[in-house]
Amino acid sequence: MKPRTIAIGDVHGCLAALEAVLDAVQPRPEDTVVTLGDYIDRGPDSRGVIDRLIKLQRQTRLVPILGNHEEMMIRVLRGDAPMAWWQQYGGVETLASYGYDGDPKVIPAAHLEFLNACRDTHEDAGFLYLHAQYVWDEPLDHQPAEALRWQSLDERFPEPHVSGKTAIVGHTSQKDGEVLDAGYLKCIDTFCHGGGWLTAIEPATGRLWQADRTGRRR
Repeated sequence: MKPRTIAIGDVHGCLAALEAVLDAVQPRPEDTVVTLGDYIDRGPDSRGVIDRLIKLQRQTRLVPILGNHEEMMIRVLRGDAPMAWWQQYGGVETLASYGYDGDPKVIPAAHLEFLNACRDTHEDAGFLYLHAQYVWDEPLDHQPAEALRWQSLDERFPEPHVSGKTAIVGHTSQKDGEVLDAGYLKCIDTFCHGGGWLTAIEPATGRLWQADRTGRRR
């Protein structure tokens, strides 16, 4: 069978949803799975999500992209930002999933290695993959971190990228649970942690798989 590329939107600690979507997709060793960031925070089991993604690396070609929530976690654990900053955006739930008692060493080294190895972007023949959005007239390897990880589509909706490729993004949660499809851009953050769905998409065909935070398939 022809190798597939599958993109998965913002998980936000919803392990049951991630397991259900992966069970539906059944990634093969020759497939590429691009996870668009925001694996942690807000949902109940951020630790379990990172464990599952590390396991997934041994099963398929995983391309994990760094989200703004992972950036917050990394910066706090490096001592570059105050703990309270991260905690107000979902860090409390993430730390609880690790059994945090004031000592950041409770977070396994393998998890930090995974997060530090996450990429800014991914690109293939027809598609761009990134967490938040892009500057339309800059190549993918010259994009500012502010756009890639932090800028909401509600704040600024970009023009088609100069490459002519379709962008697959997350970050801007679609509260109605439906994929935002602008033709040249598809946002697949469909608000799993808030009562919507975790979405996986095969961009080449448009096929979708979705599950809610309890693991119920749509």
